[in-house]
Amino acid sequence: MTPHASLPRLFGDAFATDPEPAYRALRTAGPVAWAEIAPGVYALVVTDHRAAVDLLTDPDTYSKDSRRWAALTAGQVPPDSPVLALMAHRPNLLYADGPEHRRLRGALEDCLARIDTHRLREITRVHAGNLIEHLAPAGHAELMAQFADVLPLLVFADLLGCPPSLAARMVDACHGIINADLGAQRAAADFAACLGELVHLKKTSPGPDLSSWLLDHPHGLNDTEVVDQLFCTVGAGTIPTAAWIASGLELLLHDHTYAGNLTAGSVTVRRALEQVLWTRSPMANFSVHFARHDTHLHRVPVPAGVPVLISHAATGTDPALPTGLGHDNRSHLAWSAGPHRCPATSQAGAIAQAALETLLDRLWDLRPTGAPAPNRPGPFHQCPAALHVAFRPRQADNAAPAHSATRIGGTA
Repeated sequence: MTPHASLPRLFGDAFATDPEPAYRALRTAGPVAWAEIAPGVYALVVTDHRAAVDLLTDPDTYSKDSRRWAALTAGQVPPDSPVLALMAHRPNLLYADGPEHRRLRGALEDCLARIDTHRLREITRVHAGNLIEHLAPAGHAELMAQFADVLPLLVFADLLGCPPSLAARMVDACHGIINADLGAQRAAADFAACLGELVHLKKTSPGPDLSSWLLDHPHGLNDTEVVDQLFCTVGAGTIPTAAWIASGLELLLHDHTYAGNLTAGSVTVRRALEQVLWTRSPMANFSVHFARHDTHLHRVPVPAGVPVLISHAATGTDPALPTGLGHDNRSHLAWSAGPHRCPATSQAGAIAQAALETLLDRLWDLRPTGAPAPNRPGPFHQCPAALHVAFRPRQADNAAPAHSATRIGGTA
């Protein structure tokens, strides 16, 4: 099959406003179908849950190394294409296979295991409290920009031992990358530069933080490899977590199953967050793979060298799945699956849950002002463009100081 102009488009204002028509068109074409993911950039997209699992768990047939991308090698991808910021090869675990992937992932998993989850929740609560203190007196807020976008970056700045002067630059760069707009490649370069400065700092002034642990890991990562692992870790850990927080809050505020029950505590929050992973996966279309040779996936031809994306959004709402799947079933693919399954699910869950619990505890009378907003543009993530709310104005208290990175480590 050859890509052509009538393919579903996974970008633009129409897709951001309502992605479902694009997913319906893809499903009609088959379990795997062609789509245009950016102007002039084509890929196969898997919308069938079973087919996605089969691909993700078959590393012998499918590679993550985007240097296999035939159209890119042939100069058929526009050099300024916004998707290159996340699809072009980098020497990190996201694009690695086999022993190299095991080496890089092993180092990251060892370092993530050293993060004390109780302290991580406390760091999140403190930063969330500080953000709430700033917006509480107004009685209204746009919680996407003023809370969900900012909080994960503040937490990760602590995890990395990042000086405050770098935090704002990292926020801007992360957003530019994931939005897949015309500034995405510039944003990727800015983000890498921030991380390079951080690694240089940690080589001379190490601390009990993720950056220093990676530099000191016995797998012997060099400076460039550390920068690239941090690039992947922070990018994958902040923007999707922000989207998860925002979509969880949107569900709590708008869905009759949850609305009016916001004071029920952690059980309600956790159920809403788990439901979101089925119905509004933070990563909409990602987990890019390339067939090592011409093959078939559920009887659909998959040529070698063609990017194959998993639609985490569409697989979670696959009509072939049993009805009623929700918080008590975790077979969704929001975290991907197989050897490249997200290694930081517990840390992301701790941040998202602590964020929402703190917000709903401090601003228990939150109410939405208007209908849910459309998504932000771009093929990769699924995130509300805005979250306008109102509440009774509160007088600001003295905000607690944020915990530093010296508090994140356990005894490991």
